[in-house]
Amino acid sequence: MSLRVRSLLALTIGTILGLSLSLGSVVFADRQTEAEQSENLLPVEQVRLLVEVLERVKADYVDDVTDEQLIEDAIRGMVSGLDKHSAFLDSDEYADIRISTTGAYSGVGLEVAVDDDTVRVVTPIDSTPAARAGIAAGDVILSVDHVPVTTDSLESTISKLRGEPGTLVSLGIQRKADAAVVSFDLTRELIHVTSVRSRLLEPDYGYLRITHFSETTGREVRSSVNSLQSSNDGPLKGLVLDLRNNPGGVLDAAVAVSDAFLDTGVIVTADGRVDEARFRMDAHQGDVLGDAALVVLVNSGSASASEIVAGALQDNARATIVGGTTYGKGSVQTVMPLSKGRAIKLTTSRYYTPSGVSIHERGIEPDISIQRELGERTVITPTRAEPEYDSDIEFALDTLKQNKRIVQSKAE
Repeated sequence: MSLRVRSLLALTIGTILGLSLSLGSVVFADRQTEAEQSENLLPVEQVRLLVEVLERVKADYVDDVTDEQLIEDAIRGMVSGLDKHSAFLDSDEYADIRISTTGAYSGVGLEVAVDDDTVRVVTPIDSTPAARAGIAAGDVILSVDHVPVTTDSLESTISKLRGEPGTLVSLGIQRKADAAVVSFDLTRELIHVTSVRSRLLEPDYGYLRITHFSETTGREVRSSVNSLQSSNDGPLKGLVLDLRNNPGGVLDAAVAVSDAFLDTGVIVTADGRVDEARFRMDAHQGDVLGDAALVVLVNSGSASASEIVAGALQDNARATIVGGTTYGKGSVQTVMPLSKGRAIKLTTSRYYTPSGVSIHERGIEPDISIQRELGERTVITPTRAEPEYDSDIEFALDTLKQNKRIVQSKAE
């Protein structure tokens, strides 16, 4: 490798690491002890190792690789190596993540995550090609367009699932570890990011499903409850809040939804290394349901923001949680914009339920369990697209009515 290329690589890597150090270090360096300053010095040997590897790749790899590609891959690996929820986002990936919380995108309608060294379906979004084809929460994606997927870059897999409306994509899906791989040929379409659906189950009892948490979900929930009460010609006696297979989304939306059903109490707390990552969210006066009973349906596909809502309503004794143990994602990711439309999604906090419990990799245990055995895994029957009246909803409705009778008995 030429001296010019070697110098360029060394300078680039040194600049990147130097900026990272300067941004992450204490501002008042003059107050640090010599030992503390020594701990913050760049690891020269590791920088030298990185440059040596780059030199070898540039000189001997079978194909030509650009400096830009190598450095971006190094950054991507650095961030993804922190935990399975942190990631480097190129401009397209950053645009995708903004779309998923604010608008619409073209794809097949799958929420996916890395789990046990596999790319696993967290949930199919209702009324999308994936949901109509029968792809279910817990399914493992082995290939996209006959190319094996890896867990190294979840965002890359998501990008491959998306594309122009009307184009075909083939997915290799495995439902159980020892099962045959099933191929699904799906046609991409415009996925409208709507998050709340509602209807009356019967007079006085409503049903509200949140498919994911976007910036508008809090407003949509209040509007939907008001519409249900108008359709009922009066206040509801009970509401089923369905969070099954809801993968999460915007933290503020989870807080807004919890606040809609609480008059007082802590909703969620979080702890991190910087001041902005440490916070506490409290409820405000004004329960949109009044004194009506509330049952929350959850399952193993209920994650992140869904777990914040379930934990807040459970710990504040506002709702009965029914279903299965939730996914167990107890961390908060912050998307930090970079130059040229890029960004990093970085885990910045761990959140805690009002009782101070972390649900990370544990999940929230329901008050009443509804579990069915399917092979080696215990799962909750996934919610079908626009379910009219599945057995879990029926159970939740019965629970609401029993709660109503208990309240009347106590009042007497």
